[in-house]
Amino acid sequence: MELRQVRYFVTVAQELHFGRAAERLHIVQSAVSQQIRRLERELQTELFDRSSRQVRLTPVGERFLPEARALLAAEERARAVVAELTAGRARTLRLGTSTGLGAHLDRVLDTLAGLAPEIGVELVSARAQQRLDQVAAGELDAAFLRGDPDGAGRDGLSFVPLWQDPLVAVVPARHPPPCLKGTGGAPMPARPGTIALTDLAAVPLVLTERRNNRALVDLVVNACHEAGFAPVPGPRYGSLDDTLTAIGAPGGPEHGLWTVVYASHAARLSIPRVAFLPFRNPGMELTTYLAVRRSDPPAGLDLLLRACAATGGGQSAR
Repeated sequence: MELRQVRYFVTVAQELHFGRAAERLHIVQSAVSQQIRRLERELQTELFDRSSRQVRLTPVGERFLPEARALLAAEERARAVVAELTAGRARTLRLGTSTGLGAHLDRVLDTLAGLAPEIGVELVSARAQQRLDQVAAGELDAAFLRGDPDGAGRDGLSFVPLWQDPLVAVVPARHPPPCLKGTGGAPMPARPGTIALTDLAAVPLVLTERRNNRALVDLVVNACHEAGFAPVPGPRYGSLDDTLTAIGAPGGPEHGLWTVVYASHAARLSIPRVAFLPFRNPGMELTTYLAVRRSDPPAGLDLLLRACAATGGGQSAR
C-alpha cells in the first residue's frame, strides 16, 4: 500500500467522482482509476461501488475511510517534525535570561544540545519587563521569567511554569545576627544551616527597587509581614556584587545586613565573608516561567520545552 494510493482514495471518497478527484490531484482520471484498482487488489476488496452512474463507497470503503485519513494525518505530522528540525538547522533560538538561573539553565542548554545539536542558542540578559516586551515583539523567541507576571506585557503571551526557585538568606559570616552566633558568642563559621525570618527582624534588609524585580521584592516583604514584622530598610547598592561585598565587609552596621539570592545562584558564588542560609519559613521560593508568543511560536519550541522538562518542569502553557 502506497500513501499516494491512500491519498487518491480519500480524494475520490470526498468528491464521489473520479473526474473531479483527478482535477483536484492535478493528474489524469485514468491514473486515479488505475491506482485505486491497485489499492483494491492489494486489499482484496472493492472500496467503491461503480455499478451505477454515481460513485459510492462500499461498506468496506466507508470503514476504511477514517483509517485512511488517519494515515495521511500521520504523514503530515511526520513531515512537520522534519520541516521543523530542518528549519532549526538554519536558525538560532534567542532566549531572554536573568541572573541566577544557575544549574537550571546549564541543564536546559545541555539537554537541548543533545536533542537538537543543529539549533544554536543566543542568551540575552535584560530586565523582566524588557524580556516580555522583546518576546511579544518577536525580538526574542522565548524568555525565562521568575514569579507570576503582572498585567503588563501579558497580551499575546503564554507562560509555561518550569520549576521552583528557593531563596536563601545572605548574612555576614564574620559578624552574623545574634541568633547565628556559636557558643560563648563566637561567630558561627560559614557553613550550611537554616534561618527564620524573625531572626532577621532587627537586621537591615538590602533589596533592589520594586520596579526592578516586583515578584522578588513583594515575596520577601510580604513574607516578613506574615512573620510579624516590617523589614528594616537597608542601603541600596548598584549591583548584587556590591551588595554581597557590603554584607561581608568588616566594620559594617552593628546588626549587620542581609539580603536574599536564589539558591541556584548561591551554589555558584564563592564569597568567604558571607553565609548562604536556607529559610525555615515555607513559601520562600518563586516559580520560573518560560514566556512565549501564543501565535507564531518559534521553531524548536517543543524541543526547548522538552529540555526544560529535564530540569523538573515544563507543563502546559497558560
